[in-house]
Amino acid sequence: MPLYEYESVEDGEVIELLRPMKDADLPVEDPAGRGRIFRRRMSVFGVAGGAEVSSGQPAGGHVHSAGCGCGKPMGSCGLG
Repeated sequence: MPLYEYESVEDGEVIELLRPMKDADLPVEDPAGRGRIFRRRMSVFGVAGGAEVSSGQPAGGHVHSAGCGCGKPMGSCGLG
């Protein structure tokens, strides 16, 4: 089930709910019971680091750093 974010129109508080896709835009009950109106918002997220493949190496070869994701110095393994 997808995780959706909803933001309060009155004070900007953000809550997250697991809901079926068909219910994504249905009204949300105020969890604090104060009668606030919540609207679904576009979720944003940050990513730190690179994707890894099952070998533990970064996907796509080298990460721009002092060394390779395989642990060897840059250029010594033929990936970069």
